[in-house]
Amino acid sequence: MADGTRAALRERAAATLFVDTHEHLLEERTRLAGPGAHDLQPCLDAALLFFHYARDDLWSAGMPSEAQAAFFAPEGDPREKWRLVEPYWRRARHTGYLRAVAETVRILFGVEELDAGSFERVGQRMQAEAGPGFYRRVLREAAKVELCQVNSLQTSAFQETEYPDLIQQDLSLVPFSTGLDRRAVETMGQRSGLAVGSLADWHRVIDWAFATYGPRADAVKSQAAYQRRLDYAEVPAGDASPLFDRLLTGEMLPSAERKALEDHLMRRCLGLAAEHELPVKLHCGYYAGTDRMPLERVRRNAADLCPLFAAFPRATFVLMHIGYPYQDEYVALAKHYRNVAVDLCWAWIINPLASVRFVKEFLLGAPHSKLLTFGGDYTTVENIVGHAALARRGLVQALGELVDEGWLSQGAALDLLEPLMRGNARELFPILRRGAPVGT
Repeated sequence: MADGTRAALRERAAATLFVDTHEHLLEERTRLAGPGAHDLQPCLDAALLFFHYARDDLWSAGMPSEAQAAFFAPEGDPREKWRLVEPYWRRARHTGYLRAVAETVRILFGVEELDAGSFERVGQRMQAEAGPGFYRRVLREAAKVELCQVNSLQTSAFQETEYPDLIQQDLSLVPFSTGLDRRAVETMGQRSGLAVGSLADWHRVIDWAFATYGPRADAVKSQAAYQRRLDYAEVPAGDASPLFDRLLTGEMLPSAERKALEDHLMRRCLGLAAEHELPVKLHCGYYAGTDRMPLERVRRNAADLCPLFAAFPRATFVLMHIGYPYQDEYVALAKHYRNVAVDLCWAWIINPLASVRFVKEFLLGAPHSKLLTFGGDYTTVENIVGHAALARRGLVQALGELVDEGWLSQGAALDLLEPLMRGNARELFPILRRGAPVGT
């Protein structure tokens, strides 16, 4: 019976496209421009598959900075590059980050085991197959992704994409609030055509951004949790205005005053997000990178956000990355607050088994309609293929175990795949419900 359930779930999952709710994809034209076109694209050989996320586990496994620099260099003998990475690949190859690389080369290039020769061949295939339109082929045919939502790292606020039917874009809140400095003010002032000499002027710029980009954005996004706690207090404009004036002069505000200004601006943005029916995506939990995560602050994310959920009942909050490693609290938030959903984006490669357990516990603890189950969180398109394969495997395992343990019938488990993989996202994001254009 268990084998039959797994087989039916695997077949249904393989036939269902994901709505991918979180990527950092560089635009295809940037990829085709070659190494150096963006800091997140240092090379175009097979080492590129290791650059986003996998390099963190290589570093954690002991790979020296000099070896990483040579491995990710734009030029170099691929066999020599493999010699550099192989010891650390072997130490870390079972982590989600490295498994995603292995799955990518297996599915896209038919490589079952990486070695010096296959590493070289993968790089050759990557460069040969990258051309106009290859994003669509990789996403739709290989990753089986219907569309993906991108938090662009290429521009401030909003990226105009070349494939609006395939790649939707978040409106970033960072340049308007937690990433605010005099340069950001000048950039957005020039882009909007509005002079900025006061907080009231900056409010008008924010209004302009929501009016201009909101109809084409899938959501608003903030990754402020990398820089600060998520405890946004209510700060009146009268208190924030002199702080903004001082920031305009280039003054570095003391931390408490900086927080007060950010708090005021973030709450204004949340009110506009509710008004424009834009879900609010918030980074929660684990940090990308290495040797810099203040776990005590990460632990506070869930509790810090509760006052915002109550203060903005008309806003929909999407809590990203399951808040790992404090994911139990995120089941409780989705269960308790009507306006909270949780997203497994990135989580499958941070810790696959923790993600399996999370799916099982979420489905028995909160409405399944509030769970989004895939976002690759990558800058490199090929890696999405491997991550999507791990997510499908994890969903099948979670649902299969719930059937085996008597919590779900086989029919109920099969019926859950469509909403978990795409239907919930289509209900949660208004841009998908209304069929509005997503680009220029």
